[in-house]
Amino acid sequence: MHALRPLLRKSLFNLFAAGLACAALLAPCAASAEALLLIEADSGKVLQADNATIPWYPASVTKIMTAYVTLKAVKDGRLTLDTLLTVSPTAASQSPSKMGFRPGTQLTVDNALKMMMVKSANDMAVVLAEGVGGSIDGFSAMMNDTAKKLGMTQTSYVNPNGLPADGQITSARDLGILARAFLRDLPEYEYFAHIPAIRFGKRVTGNFNKLIGRYPGADGFKTGFICASGYNLVASATRNGRRLIAVVLGASSGTARAVKAAQLLERGFAQDNLTWLRPSLGTVDNLVPVDASPPNLRDEMCGPHRKRPASDDDDALIAANGGATGSASATGGEAQVTFFTAGLQPPLMMKASELMASAPAAAEPVLVYTGPTRTGTALIAAVAADADQQAASKPRGKKSRVAKKPDAADKPKDGNKDGHKDAGKDTKTAAVKPDAKSEAKSAAKSSAKSDAKTAAKPAGSKQAATKHDAVAKPAAGGDQAAKPAKPKAATKPAAAAKPANNS
Repeated sequence: MHALRPLLRKSLFNLFAAGLACAALLAPCAASAEALLLIEADSGKVLQADNATIPWYPASVTKIMTAYVTLKAVKDGRLTLDTLLTVSPTAASQSPSKMGFRPGTQLTVDNALKMMMVKSANDMAVVLAEGVGGSIDGFSAMMNDTAKKLGMTQTSYVNPNGLPADGQITSARDLGILARAFLRDLPEYEYFAHIPAIRFGKRVTGNFNKLIGRYPGADGFKTGFICASGYNLVASATRNGRRLIAVVLGASSGTARAVKAAQLLERGFAQDNLTWLRPSLGTVDNLVPVDASPPNLRDEMCGPHRKRPASDDDDALIAANGGATGSASATGGEAQVTFFTAGLQPPLMMKASELMASAPAAAEPVLVYTGPTRTGTALIAAVAADADQQAASKPRGKKSRVAKKPDAADKPKDGNKDGHKDAGKDTKTAAVKPDAKSEAKSAAKSSAKSDAKTAAKPAGSKQAATKHDAVAKPAAGGDQAAKPAKPKAATKPAAAAKPANNS
């Protein structure tokens, strides 16, 4: 009996080890509408792969390749980070998210890259493509040639920004290969992949990758979203000199993709001492592609059941005063998700949704600006000029509306889908202020008329009083006071009631 005990112990241990390995493989199984991949950056070793070789629409993770091709051109000496590029009509016509510069605006390769990687600006991707490849088609050919050389056998590109196109396809496998190549071939430029925020004029935009500044060790890469693809994310993190790359495709929200990526990374770092329990999955290059059509998640992501239109912005816009990013409103049913490490270790006592909804670590936003490279006082002047341009452009677009609906200036709109809502807030006090004489004349005329109409229509007295105050205090409604020639528009209560729901 005693002789059998060592054999029994060995059998039980082998059974226990096999059970752990199976559990580790089965636990993280993805839903059919998701693709997940976790690899080691240095070796390419696959730590987890679920639907990793199913074709997928890349959306804005396409911009990793756009940055790779551009920075390879810089490294090869074909252009520099200071090279000036011009916004073409084609670039300016791209759909949001974008910077929204007018055709003819010039900016450096460096600033265009920062805007593209942090704000995911589609117009900047086209600016870079035209500057490096001559045209969208020419640059797309360069992207496809690069993909072929890197072994991205499931990838094809049609444009540099990932906007919807039938021929724009990739896979989690290929994105893992691309992320490894970026780190391996362009180590001196990888800071473009983990800038926490940019400041353009008065507007600060945080990185759409919620792991940056929140998940310990997070140091890249890029997000993406279109209705057909769902929410995509390529993310990297480093701990104790070990760097992992996680790919999440088809998540249900911007927060969900960040939570899933964090769980993958946490599981991977925890496996450091338990790799002998897991069967080898080989390297990312050796994963076998699946011959299939990419899933189309349009109905799920952008169907009528969603409470609001899906957007890759996902609360990434920071208030102009430098406040923290939004809230956990997009977390859905993920509030109770926790991080579980693999093997025998206990879970981290932290809710994933809370981690992703919290404010990122304090970091100075990187200044971006138009025009040539500048330093010192010239840089300060350039930033101020961009801020003035922001302030000047908003009122011009609202002149006709102000003439018809004079209280529109008192109710700033914040519904722009391209993330420019703070520009409206910053420009309200920038309207031209009338001098004392024009104030007196306007006040006299409007006061007499508003008093007369107030007496005749007591139901509109509140609106009439508001309009009278707007004339007396031009700082709160400078657009109205600057147009004394049309006092009748300031006393129409019916018009005043309309703009309340325009935001």
